[in-house]
Amino acid sequence: MSVTLDIRLKRANKVYHEGEVVAGVILLVCKEALQHHGISLSMEGLVNLQLSSKSVGVFEAFYNSVKPIQLISSNIEVAKAGKIPGGRTEIPFEFPLTTKGNKVLYETYHGVFVNIQYMLRCDMKRSLLAKDLSRSCEFIVHSQPQKAKVVRTPVSFTITPDTLQNSKERSTLPKFLVRGNLDATNCVISQPLTGEVVVENSDVPIKSIELQLVRVETCGCAEGYARDATEIQNIQIAEGDVCHGLPIPIYMVFPRLFICPTLETTNFKVEFEVNVVMMLHDDHLITENFPLKLCRV
Repeated sequence: MSVTLDIRLKRANKVYHEGEVVAGVILLVCKEALQHHGISLSMEGLVNLQLSSKSVGVFEAFYNSVKPIQLISSNIEVAKAGKIPGGRTEIPFEFPLTTKGNKVLYETYHGVFVNIQYMLRCDMKRSLLAKDLSRSCEFIVHSQPQKAKVVRTPVSFTITPDTLQNSKERSTLPKFLVRGNLDATNCVISQPLTGEVVVENSDVPIKSIELQLVRVETCGCAEGYARDATEIQNIQIAEGDVCHGLPIPIYMVFPRLFICPTLETTNFKVEFEVNVVMMLHDDHLITENFPLKLCRV
């Protein structure tokens, strides 16, 4: 006998803040009356930390010391054992999004080594012959907007062979001069990162200029920290040998879920950086790095 179980939230965008109520319905659709042994609904918020393969041997104790960090957990019985009539049945539910003690609800974040996720799970127990049904649904938590005003300070940069730090063969590098600015490195998540870059001159033709957004995740325990940087997105802002002296706009929208306000706790850190990457035709790669501080207002 076919039966479908689903969780429908009242908010279409599934975004909630601490202190609000997560409300919705459990939807059951079956052709004929259905016997069950109880329906329960649970809400859980977890931070999952993982080590990159290069750090595994270094921090053996890490696996024992850092279990998933539970931010919120609650469980309710939606219906006692009984029968559900044939057709479509909707059971409303409400969960207050509040933590116990002094725990903080961090913003939903899908990273590589740090994952912050909030889930609703509905379980329907059935008799031995019929399989138990379960359904999960993720909802998104946004952190409370910060009260302090964000001070946007522009950052100017100049890139020449002399300003490069990790260059082993500076004498063989072609001559070039690139100027530019970012309108701010203290960024509001809901607003784009903007600025401009100008190629003043270059001995070698330019292949492309790209803007790379990077997440820097630090996981740790008493015996040390593992810090890993991975790319979130890469957008090309110029293709080919661009006109010299022409301002090229920088415009990057921050992606949802893969980014969150800059976060620092005792067990983990989530930070963000942006790289302005210039590739020359002789395959030289020139990168200028800017740490970003993200917040929600």
